[in-house]
Amino acid sequence: MIPGNRMLMVILLCQVLLGGTSHASLIPETGKKKVAEIQGQAGGRRSAQSHELLRDFETTLLQMFGLRKRPQPSKEVVVPAYMRDLYRLQSAEEEDEFQEINLEYPERPTSRANTVRSFHHEEYLENIPGTAENAGIRFYFNLSSIPENEVISSAELRLYREQIEHGPAWEEGFHRINIYEVMKTLTANGQMITRLLDTRLIHHNVTRWESFDVSPAIMRWTQVKGINHGLAVEVIHLNQTKTYQGKHVRISRSLLPQDNADWSQMRPLLIAFSHDGRGHALTRRSKRSPKPQRARKKNKNCRRHSLYVDFSDVGWNDWIVAPPGYQAFYCHGDCPFPLADHLNSTNHAIVQTLVNSVNSSIPKACCVPTELSAISMLYLDEYDKVVLKNYQEMVVEGCGCR
Repeated sequence: MIPGNRMLMVILLCQVLLGGTSHASLIPETGKKKVAEIQGQAGGRRSAQSHELLRDFETTLLQMFGLRKRPQPSKEVVVPAYMRDLYRLQSAEEEDEFQEINLEYPERPTSRANTVRSFHHEEYLENIPGTAENAGIRFYFNLSSIPENEVISSAELRLYREQIEHGPAWEEGFHRINIYEVMKTLTANGQMITRLLDTRLIHHNVTRWESFDVSPAIMRWTQVKGINHGLAVEVIHLNQTKTYQGKHVRISRSLLPQDNADWSQMRPLLIAFSHDGRGHALTRRSKRSPKPQRARKKNKNCRRHSLYVDFSDVGWNDWIVAPPGYQAFYCHGDCPFPLADHLNSTNHAIVQTLVNSVNSSIPKACCVPTELSAISMLYLDEYDKVVLKNYQEMVVEGCGCR
């Protein structure tokens, strides 16, 4: 992975080559004069070499994000509310917004993952034989977009169910949801071989999402390269009349009114938690107070400067769902002799600065990032799949002379 400060330089160079005042948010004040000079020398025209450099820079950035090519999302792509809420909890956006999120942060799954991927099933493959009382639905999820270097740590199938208004008496208002892995498709006698993955007895009086553990099946399909025949869902209604059967568990579009517009957000959702072996796992962050900035009117010493990366400036806001940009910061300034304690210097930097004071052929120590932190990004990959990923070394937290 490209270190965070090199990544920021790549973005900065991209903006220098792109030119135009609309890209100023990516360029620090100290660099705007130089950008103007470059643009003036180029006469405002982009050479073939500039376009080639831009392509190389974009390729490098996409590789850092683990993408083979720039995503071109279709207009029909739906970002599940679960993924948006998980991003907001993960990235510690405005704390007052947490009150609106009816979601318990999945501490255990995220503790072993730095990536979360969501999948919708292929609806044309969903019907399987069943009885009139207990119709079966098969969910086939195409998982081919999961990179081979990612190891699945856990997976869950999320099903939405609604409360039954004026339903049966309490003691009669139960139903059971069974989740199976399809081991073999239909045999000659019309049977299907399955194995039970998870089951739950549920009462009809609550509207909420139910999560079922399907980790064994997803791990077998992705890591052992087992054949993916999909999952089967069975809803067994206990002591209920046919009036209530099947309509409150959102497992199929066919069970809903034809004009129902909520299906895109209420349809079954497969969530896969994985790790690509790079960086730290996802951790729910608490909102941090901004670090106090001391007034330094004429201080040219090494310190952190503002550098806001706006993804719309590089034309990536069509596939990056959140954040729209982030404060990356950068380090700049002198490392004078003698080095002060607040410059966070190493012993080597102190010695180098001391030698420089008597021998100018030896360069001064450099102002560089000494502490970097991660950001979370919610985006659409090149297969139109929604991904939440933790990227390391993206934000400068501290600068020093090294």
